[in-house]
Amino acid sequence: MTPTTPTPPSAESLERVGVVVHPSRNIDGPLRALLRWADAHGVPVLQIPVAGQDRTVAEHGEPGDCDLIVSIGGDGTMLAAIRAAVPAALPVLGVACGSLGVLTTVSAGSVADALDRFNRGDWLVRPLPALAIAGDAGTELFALNDLVVVRAGIGQVRVATRVDGVLFSRLAGDGCIVSTPLGSSAYTLAAGGPLVTPDTEAFLLTPLSTHGGSRLALVIGSRSRLELEITTGIGGARLEIDGQIAPIELRRLTVTFRRAVAKLVSFAGQESLFASLRRRQIIVDSPRILADDGRDAGPA
Repeated sequence: MTPTTPTPPSAESLERVGVVVHPSRNIDGPLRALLRWADAHGVPVLQIPVAGQDRTVAEHGEPGDCDLIVSIGGDGTMLAAIRAAVPAALPVLGVACGSLGVLTTVSAGSVADALDRFNRGDWLVRPLPALAIAGDAGTELFALNDLVVVRAGIGQVRVATRVDGVLFSRLAGDGCIVSTPLGSSAYTLAAGGPLVTPDTEAFLLTPLSTHGGSRLALVIGSRSRLELEITTGIGGARLEIDGQIAPIELRRLTVTFRRAVAKLVSFAGQESLFASLRRRQIIVDSPRILADDGRDAGPA
């Protein structure tokens, strides 16, 4: 998404900072930097509870009590932090423990500088869309990356897909993925789906392994409605939302696109999505091109 400039807050505007941390990775360096900055500015730090997290680094608090949530970990931790921030409409700053990812935009050594810049209004909003998911029983959920219908044991999952009421395909196999533009660089890409630029107002349907038939990925316009009708074999199926199992009955799901659901903290000059994917060698040039580059470079 193209970042936009927010209304700059006044200096020293942060009153409380929430933090979400990786459950097992070494986070000591960036966590110390956050706590030192907060102590120097008289800003309490509250740990925001998220699913699957039993690591305690600060007093627990709620997102609504904070002005900013800081995620310390990788893109998975960042997704958990964003999901926690959405109901309170809070911005999220992602700090990477290791190499920068698609969502984690600040290195571990830049925590204090990033907080200073946020505090004086020198930051950009990076809005993220989401997928609204409605189930048969009136259950409403949302996905920032993707939702996955996948078989949970032996047997196949059968999924009939309709776009705006018109039948697109009927699949029998492992299931399917529905993803946002952000999620196109994750599970969807690994399953052979297309990579979509972040500011594309569309979402994707990508089949997993199928038992014969066509495996066409589909790009769906942001105003359209996708319906999934699901039947399962003896092993059943499960729904995963942003990598977490969702407690919802799998019969019929309706998926729609929602703009600007989440707010990420970004700074001018940060790495683009394509640059990030190339650095991490998720996008790799043709071997012939690399061989030509090596020949042009000459002997080492």
